[in-house]
Amino acid sequence: MQKFSSAIRDHVRQKIEGLRQADIVIGIPAYQSGPAIVHVIRTVAQGLKDHYPDARALLMIADGGSTDDTRDLARSYDVKSFNIEKIVTIYRGLPGKGSALRAVFEVAAFLKPKAMAVFDSDLASITPNWVRNLLEPVFGGYDFVVPDYQRHKLDGTITNTIAYNLTRALYGQRIRQPIGGDFGISLPLVRDYLQREVWETDVARFGIDIWMTTTAIVSGYRICQARLGSKIHGEKDPAADLGPMFRQVVGTIFQLMEDYEPHWRQVQASTSVPTLGDYVGEEPPALSIDQESLVDYFRIGFRNFGGVWHKILERRDLDIVKHLARHADAGDFTVPVETWVRIVYRYMRAFHTTPRQRMKLLDTLIPLYYGRVASLVNELRDKDAAGAEEHFEQQARMFESMKGYLLDLWEQTEGGEPWQTSTSTA
Repeated sequence: MQKFSSAIRDHVRQKIEGLRQADIVIGIPAYQSGPAIVHVIRTVAQGLKDHYPDARALLMIADGGSTDDTRDLARSYDVKSFNIEKIVTIYRGLPGKGSALRAVFEVAAFLKPKAMAVFDSDLASITPNWVRNLLEPVFGGYDFVVPDYQRHKLDGTITNTIAYNLTRALYGQRIRQPIGGDFGISLPLVRDYLQREVWETDVARFGIDIWMTTTAIVSGYRICQARLGSKIHGEKDPAADLGPMFRQVVGTIFQLMEDYEPHWRQVQASTSVPTLGDYVGEEPPALSIDQESLVDYFRIGFRNFGGVWHKILERRDLDIVKHLARHADAGDFTVPVETWVRIVYRYMRAFHTTPRQRMKLLDTLIPLYYGRVASLVNELRDKDAAGAEEHFEQQARMFESMKGYLLDLWEQTEGGEPWQTSTSTA
């Protein structure tokens, strides 16, 4: 595959050379975004007009080669009346959100804005105040502004089962939405990201959000959270389509553990992160999960990967998994929190000791993740939003308190590739 020293094309370079400088850069990575892209562009432009009317602003849509009308629709919406420049382009490089953001970062590094932000292209709940809430902390001296959404208790299952817990336990920062997708970023951090040797790796395809968050933490940048209200876009049922996303996000988290091992091994406790602004926009909508399908997938996983789980899991946790697979109905399906923590930590060690075919290893973790989500449906059934959040906080504290278990596992040297053994559950 061809490697690119730059993610931007010649027409983009000519455009920014003509602009020379901008006070604000807004990036929107897009792919097959259809009519949603117009709503996002319109709302961002209104936010710039409302809150930064005198600022020179550039809005950049970095597209991944959409075959629908994404680029035509993005070009058709006129932002000139808002005193904003706009670029719509196909980025160069590996296909993925990471390459799209690389292109935006290169443009920002040239134009030297005082602040920049990035927004997902399919947001239905974005309001003009989101622009202010992400940019204003950067103007005030923060380097990385992470979104803090109001989410339904069954939304964000990858965040609530893995990403939040590991960001907190490993790196000591209580960043509630480390893979949120909408961020404010300072120019020094943008330049730092561009210097990293990741743009020909899977970070350029996926995992960019958790990579950005983790890199900002480890590198000591000033971080805060911005209240944004509810994030509404394409609804994702974990029983239907979150498996690939899980593999991508978790694979990046596990790989970053390799890169930043000296840092996270020294972290002994977590601290809160400043949260700024007021919640804006709609309340989170009701969300339903097909629990039966989650349990069915878990049972299929037991049949297919029982031998692998036997090699990786502790006996006490394997016994729980076997019982659930053979006897539990959806209504009483429960994966204890301690069991889930040990499962995750043991998979982290398996990933660490396995240099090859790591994505195949992660495939065997997905049914266990589905089982944990099915368990959460039961655990949260009678809880309101505040009760659910306290439940997630207790889980996160368990990940922290059991970090010594992970450190002990990390010291073990035996390796192997367990999925290459028999998958029989006998």
